[in-house]
Amino acid sequence: MRTRSNARYILRVVTATVQITLDAPRRTALSPGSDKRVLLLKPRGFCAGVVRAIDIVNIALETFGAPIYVRKEIVHNSFVVNELAGKGAIFVDDIDQVPEGMRVIYSAHGVSPAVRESSKQRGLKVIDATCPLVTKVHVEAIKFAKLGYSLVLIGHRDHDEIEGTLGEAPDVTQVVSSVEEVHALQVPDPSRVAYLTQTTLSLDEARDIIQALKKKFPQIAGPHSQDICYATENRQVAVKNVAHQADLVLVVGSTNSSNSNRLVEVSQNLSTKSYLIDKAEDIQPAWLEGVNSVAVTAGASAPEVLVQGVVALLIERGYGDVDEVEVMPENVRFGLPPEIAQAVAAQALA
Repeated sequence: MRTRSNARYILRVVTATVQITLDAPRRTALSPGSDKRVLLLKPRGFCAGVVRAIDIVNIALETFGAPIYVRKEIVHNSFVVNELAGKGAIFVDDIDQVPEGMRVIYSAHGVSPAVRESSKQRGLKVIDATCPLVTKVHVEAIKFAKLGYSLVLIGHRDHDEIEGTLGEAPDVTQVVSSVEEVHALQVPDPSRVAYLTQTTLSLDEARDIIQALKKKFPQIAGPHSQDICYATENRQVAVKNVAHQADLVLVVGSTNSSNSNRLVEVSQNLSTKSYLIDKAEDIQPAWLEGVNSVAVTAGASAPEVLVQGVVALLIERGYGDVDEVEVMPENVRFGLPPEIAQAVAAQALA
């Protein structure tokens, strides 16, 4: 039986899903004649779905003990994955790699029905950390398929999220990643077509593809509300609002993070030089030559500690004025899945 002190720790982690507190930006007085500054964008970094997913793994490890298996990366960030692996999480690419009867967590990007069935056959104890906004897209796919629609899924074929959503209705779903691919689409009945999108796309990219779909299929149906998640949209809007004030935009995030890559693209499309970095040490000195203002943001799966590391390095390089620029407030919270909530309640009573 776990100790009562461990139960208190678990409850503290749950509280973290309700209130996300970021470190205050560092501020250093400008040196005489210096105008170098950092524009620290807000919102940035962890979204509610990522906070929830990471908390699920941490709570599972504390409640049930290691090892805990996780299918795919829980979120697309190498720092987060390595940290959780150090605590006893074992990341696998396929359900078949999880020993029968063990506990497995599905990543925030969701899984297909085939994966769920495989887990059932292997007697796995499943904890589902799928982001609720991804689950929304899965539900929409099932709904449109049952109504007899051909489904067009806008996104990147190699992304974990697309793999899961596609699996809901593979016989009637086609994936498109560009306007050119829309032109080549063929469907049985052009009057019975619906579209959905990956949650982490560029707003501009998705808009252009959706416009092309509406032109090709004038009667096309879509979701009641857009599928691109609030955090992806908010971070892109923040970059759009600040990029023109910066000589350089640095996006903290891993290379396999779709929403982080989209932030780089948004900045570059506005003719502002931008780079994706995993950590402060990735910044090349040449990037800062002739640069007076650096905007710093982070993808939805990048932890704040990495952002603070970037800010600290920039301060060392002479960017003494750090201004946090809040473009919009962000107060979304997601609850824990029942498997975790029930375990926490039982542990608290123990």
